[in-house]
Amino acid sequence: MRNNKVNVVFILPSLNPGGAERVMSFVAQNLDKQEFNTSLWVISKPFENDYPIKDIEVKYFGKSRVLKSVFPLIKNIILEKPDIIISSIGHLNQMMGLISILFPKTKFIGREANVLSVLSQFHTKKSYGHRLFRFSYLSLDKILCTSKDMVNDFKQVYGFPDDKLALINNPISHKFNGQKITKNDCVPIQFITVGSLKKQKGHERILKALSKLNFDFNYTMIGDGNERKKIMALVKELKLDNKITHIPYTKKVDEHLSSSDLFLQGAYVEGFPNCLLESAATGLPIVAFNAVGGLNEIVEVGKNGYIAQNENEFVSLVHKSIFEKNWDYQEISRNTHKKYGAEKILNKYETLFKTMVN
Repeated sequence: MRNNKVNVVFILPSLNPGGAERVMSFVAQNLDKQEFNTSLWVISKPFENDYPIKDIEVKYFGKSRVLKSVFPLIKNIILEKPDIIISSIGHLNQMMGLISILFPKTKFIGREANVLSVLSQFHTKKSYGHRLFRFSYLSLDKILCTSKDMVNDFKQVYGFPDDKLALINNPISHKFNGQKITKNDCVPIQFITVGSLKKQKGHERILKALSKLNFDFNYTMIGDGNERKKIMALVKELKLDNKITHIPYTKKVDEHLSSSDLFLQGAYVEGFPNCLLESAATGLPIVAFNAVGGLNEIVEVGKNGYIAQNENEFVSLVHKSIFEKNWDYQEISRNTHKKYGAEKILNKYETLFKTMVN
């Protein structure tokens, strides 16, 4: 057993708001400081909306692209000699897999953020399945999956061995502690979705379903992205202009969740969706289109939400959730914290790190 602390470096392309950024920065800041020395390396320069970081060293490399950071990263690994390096997001993981060949004494972990075989259907560049992808990922000491669907994808689609994979779900951050206690009495009904405006997030199918509702509502969309113009054009086409509130960015997601009646999820693929986790942690029930990537682990049908197979069923389940189902908001929050509470998930990270260096 090691007597000194384990030195762990977390690496991200940026600290801009996103699921991988939230989880990695949260874990980095909250590991047991008596057992771990942690630092966070960020490929980009600092941005105004970056997640705030406290009590650990943050090093910005100021690079516009991950590829431009290769030599600075190698130099810093030589200088710092970390025991473990954990990266997240596919293109960075691929690069770290190649860099790992130069440092056999350091353990390299790639935390994957999506079910790659499905995500690749939404990208014009088909990098997943390419020989370089396989070689670089297999060069990592461990691939950290965040959902059972992701584990199955690596095994069944890409043929990765069991001993290369680890499974740790995302944690609930301390901010989402179950503020929602009772049903909102306000009219209209308040719906909400939190997520980047990308094609794979499925905002279009939510909007099309909402256009079929026969009662008054307001739908808040929190997030921004390259599909913004297309999505807002669809809002106008469906004549939903006066029912939509779009918030590109906010630090008060928890407050918006706790003042809503129902969370709507349209994504076609996820890794382990933080937005659903945060919704359920707040006590807010969910109606989601069926998709791979942890949805069936978070949503317990009839207990904290419903899963729809198509648009008509989505409309029906939204109506059922609002007018027929009597949700127990406190129980939704309690059960979610029991499964994915920060202490439980952090303990899994600590166990993984200690196992890999001993």
